Amino acid sequence: LATTVLHYTTTEVTPQQPRAEIRISFDVLRQRGPCNFLLFGLGHDSLMWSAFNAGGTTLFLEDPKWADELLWSYRSEPKCLPPGAFLKGNRGCRLALVDLPEEVYEREWDLIMIDTPRGYFNEAPGRMGAIYSAAVMAQNRCGEGDTHVFLHDVDHRVEKTFAMEFLCKKYLVKGHRPLLALLHPLRQG
Repeated sequence: LATTVLHYTTTEVTPQQPRAEIRISFDVLRQRGPCNFLLFGLGHDSLMWSAFNAGGTTLFLEDPKWADELLWSYRSEPKCLPPGAFLKGNRGCRLALVDLPEEVYEREWDLIMIDTPRGYFNEAPGRMGAIYSAAVMAQNRCGEGDTHVFLHDVDHRVEKTFAMEFLCKKYLVKGHRPLLALLHPLRQG
């Protein structure tokens, strides 16, 4: 915690999200922490998220090579559809992020924040694979409670479409543009 305070008091670089967005995530972390917190994205706010989850597991994933396929591709592939959807080794589902570190697949995540890959220009891969993969992780959760999924920049057309398809607008808990805080309801069990 001291390292984080030192960092933010001695630098002009600040977190990318505005205070209202950070507050939504902070409130959930304060209620659920220490917990398992998975973040798609590594940025100026990484120290802050780690400090907010002191004593928990905070894992950052960042890979500029992620590229995702079209929305329609999952509908014709049984390995993409509930209740049989899975990630690790699922090469049949073009949306599944199958080459993540082993720890990502082995741990149940209490919170997942999607803040990468970028999707605001045509050459950017977008967050479609991360959105789908977060939904599958939340759906396949076996432990108590729900997995909270935070999606940043949901105002982008493609991200919004994928969020509504996989995370479902009716499960929106709290939001602040451009962040949506969602609970994924489609739990097996």
